[in-house]
Amino acid sequence: MQRFYFDHNATTPVAPEVLEVVVSCLGQVYGNASSIHHFGQGAKQRLELSRRQLASLIHSHPTGIVFTSGGTEADNMAVLGVARAAAGTGRDRGPRTVHVITSAIEHPAVLSPCAQLEREGVEVTRLRVGSSGVLDPDDVRRAMRAETVLVSVMHANNELGTIQPIAEIAGIAREAGVPLHVDGVQALGKIPVDVEALGVNLYSMSGHKLYAPKGVGALYIRKGTRLAPIVFGGHHERDRRPGTENVPGIAAFGAAADLAARTVAADAERLAALRDRLENAVLERISGTGINGSRGGRIPNTSNMYFDGIDGEALVISLDLRGFAVSTGAACSSGALTPSHVLTAIGLSSDRARASMRFSLGRTNTAEQVDALVDALEASMAHLRRISVNA
Repeated sequence: MQRFYFDHNATTPVAPEVLEVVVSCLGQVYGNASSIHHFGQGAKQRLELSRRQLASLIHSHPTGIVFTSGGTEADNMAVLGVARAAAGTGRDRGPRTVHVITSAIEHPAVLSPCAQLEREGVEVTRLRVGSSGVLDPDDVRRAMRAETVLVSVMHANNELGTIQPIAEIAGIAREAGVPLHVDGVQALGKIPVDVEALGVNLYSMSGHKLYAPKGVGALYIRKGTRLAPIVFGGHHERDRRPGTENVPGIAAFGAAADLAARTVAADAERLAALRDRLENAVLERISGTGINGSRGGRIPNTSNMYFDGIDGEALVISLDLRGFAVSTGAACSSGALTPSHVLTAIGLSSDRARASMRFSLGRTNTAEQVDALVDALEASMAHLRRISVNA
């Protein structure tokens, strides 16, 4: 049986060009990038090439790039680091009361460190979004306080694909003198990213969403942004993130960034057409379906749809048995008993949220695969609804 992958927001296959780099580095670039001998300096050169490749993709200076173990660590470094630096004690005063603004539809990699900050005495405002899944920048302005030290808003939502008005939010944060952190994990490589034009202070990235291996990510840090450390050890990454660098993974991330820089425009156009083909066919052929969130202003590869009258997990299993990999939402929340916090935040009932599916396309998907997926959806829906009626 042929199998087709429609879950690229969870993770992507390693691109052939990237795989070549990984294998080459594992076999030949095995020195520690902190060592001063020939082998160490070879690793250091490969590390810095990747830093330049990633910086080029997001239009930043290479010194602003700090490599991490992934997007989650990058988010934690930004959120915890900024807030804790701002709340630090002075010689003649106690800890400062600080306030952080985020949105209700952020990834757990942002929401969880925000919850930890609350346990440490930091006040957190989680802004609501409407049915479109897009944050109103004026809500950010209204939430600002004298104590606000950080705004953290994702660039593109991992479940809906909706793109947030980052440049407008950055302008508001800049007027207030507050740094803006953006979780860019789902945006990088799918839409153009220019951290200078956006005006962000921190931008989180992940390799495995970009056709690189798992276990590598990065955080862009604008010069002058204060961060308290969240990990302690050596002097790696210019004293910003200790630990021996994962040179093969970082080299792969750099190669994937270089590939994305050349293909992002063409990929976006092709994937948007495939996504629209999928949605239009489903809406036409299967009753009780609809699009969650706004159909405009999305990353081109992502669709989130509801299928009334069924359980999403049952539909995932049914489609998997037919050879199609899809998901009900964020992979890190798979198996959770509660419905998606993103879908309930935009106003869906618990039943409709549980009946929703995310389809995220990638470079290897074709029109023929999309058409076959629609056929499988139609057959699975008919089967599941028949079982539900007869139960």
